[in-house]
Order: sequence, then structure tokens, then C-alpha cells
Amino acid sequence: MVLAGFLGAGKTTLLNHLLHHSGGSRIGAVVNDFGAIEIDAMAVAGALGDSTVSLGNGCLCCAVDAGELDDYLERLTRPSARIDVIVVEASGLAEPQELVRMVLASENPRIVYGGLVEVVDAAEFDGTREKHPEIDRHLALADLVVVNKIDRAEGGERVLRTVRDLVDRAAVVPAVHGRVDPEFLFDRRPSEDRVGQLSFDDLHTHDEAGDTHDEAGDTHDEAGHTDREGHARHLHAAYESLSFTSEVPLSPRRLMEFLDSRPEGLYRIKGYVDFGAHDRRNRYAVHAVGPFLRFRPEPWAGGPEPKAAGERLTQLVLIGSGIDTTALGKALAACEEDAPHADEHGMWGVLRYVQERSPEG
Repeated sequence: MVLAGFLGAGKTTLLNHLLHHSGGSRIGAVVNDFGAIEIDAMAVAGALGDSTVSLGNGCLCCAVDAGELDDYLERLTRPSARIDVIVVEASGLAEPQELVRMVLASENPRIVYGGLVEVVDAAEFDGTREKHPEIDRHLALADLVVVNKIDRAEGGERVLRTVRDLVDRAAVVPAVHGRVDPEFLFDRRPSEDRVGQLSFDDLHTHDEAGDTHDEAGDTHDEAGHTDREGHARHLHAAYESLSFTSEVPLSPRRLMEFLDSRPEGLYRIKGYVDFGAHDRRNRYAVHAVGPFLRFRPEPWAGGPEPKAAGERLTQLVLIGSGIDTTALGKALAACEEDAPHADEHGMWGVLRYVQERSPEG
């Protein structure tokens, strides 16, 4: 995941929030500061320990050796590091498009692109736009825009409307102090699977009912949302999610039509798809963030033919902000296959998004 935004927008605050509420996941960070004194790196180093990597030679996108980023990503993706999520926090003067290009160009088979998150300072939005008109272009590239400091902005709703007009189908969420639910951005590791370093979650108190309290004393439900009273005191960027399960294989053509026309605000899609007769040997893991899409075939555990009815399922989770979950569920149900035989060319659209693995991968 690439975390970008102009100086003072609140990128480091958001990163620190993710570190404190990782749900047991281990987060590695590549922190790029502009200038000789790496303030941002110092701000997060205590939380990350030796998982922190700092680039002190100016903008990451302008690094003398473009392979330097690959070196750091390779270190953080080694199985021995047991890192679940990598956040590349860019300098406030970095060019997001170049950062995304560098991550997508990585040949590391363990890297899966997690999207461009652009942080906006709502309180200073008008002034930032006047001083840095390129912010309009940056917002158009984003997969998720966090409109931070919404509590300090006069005309916060106007700023939200303006940002939504500038983005291209990206999810736009308001936030205070960078508080975005980590479930929106990545899958949190169950606490029983936690390994290695002491997590900030271990320092949080738990009451007898098992509810978790954060520093502000708010109670979160299983999805990480606060109760009504807590929400008034501790704004936490909300999201909607849809879980879709089907015992009927999906048509690859219809699914690709759905994915090609996915609506504004739909940020993530993850899960597994059964294409039935189109490929009896494999299920297909799907990962989508904004416009980025990837399929990965995985052999069915029981071999090419199912042993019993209902043994193979399509299971998808869709996450976004301001999405119509009812309409999305109906659209996915319309992708169910009704043809008795596989279309010879039906999988072509899916296979375009299958990454070829190296011989050793």
C-alpha cells in the first residue's frame, strides 16, 4: 500500500493509527522523508522496531537507484520477517504516480499491490489546492482518499463534495486524527495467530465481556466500529461490506463485465471464485483494489472433480464506502452460470489478469 499526501495532511498520524490498531497483523513500513533529518521515520521507529526502513536521499520516486526500493521490499517480504502488510509512506513532495509505478514494476512474487491511499487535510484543503494545483491530478489517481482533520474544517461537507468530484470512482472517507478502520485497508491477522513482537493490541485493556477499548475509551464491535456515544467522540471512518457466497459456478464473462463496471466507492474485492466447467482443476483467488485486479489459480484440494454437491463455493467479500450492497449482491448473483457447457473463449478475460509465476515461484 502506498500512502501519499502533501506535507501536514496526516500521513504519519494515519500510519501510527494503523500500527496501534493492527489487530495482530505485523506492519512493515518504508518511510521516506525529504531532507537530512528523518522526522517521520523517528515518529514511527519505536512502533516498528527493525521493520522500519528509511530512505534519506530525498523523494522516494526520485531515488538515484530505483532498485533500492526493491531491496527494502525484499527484506520486508522474507518469510522470516513474518510481515503481513507493507506501507510505503511517501514524502509530502513525492509524485504518487511514480511511486505506484515502482511498486507495480517490482518483480517480487510476494508483493501484491494494495492501492494508493491519498490523505487530504480538510482544514487546509483550499490553501493546499491553491499552492499545489497538482493535488487534483493526485486525487484522480487515488484508490482511496482519506479526508483527514474533518473536525477542524469549516465547510467540511463542501470539501468532501469537492474531493468526490475530483476522484475517479475512488472511495472517499472522512477521518479525525487519521482514524481509518484497518479492515478497510488490509486483512487483520486473528490474535491467536500473532507471532513475534509485542503488539500495541496487547497493551489495550479488555473488559469481562471481551470488548476492546481504545485510548479514547470507546467500545468497538467486531468490525471495529464504535458505539453511538463513542462515535460522537471518536470519529472512525466507516465502511460497508458485502459477503457473497454461491454454490453455483460463476460465468467468467459475466464476472468480468461486473468487475469492469464496478461502481464508485467500491475499494476492495477479495475471495475465491469457482468457474465450474471452465476450469475444473482450479479455484481462482481474486484480489482487487480500486482499478487494480489480479486472479491467481489454485488447485482444488479434492482434485479436478467435486466429491459432493456444495463442496465447491464462490466466496467473495466486497468493501467500500457509500456502496449499495443490495445492488452489488444482485449483480453478483446475475453472474451465476446457466450454460451447461464451457465457452471455449470464456476464460480469456480472466486469464489476462493472471500473473505468470517464475519457475521457482
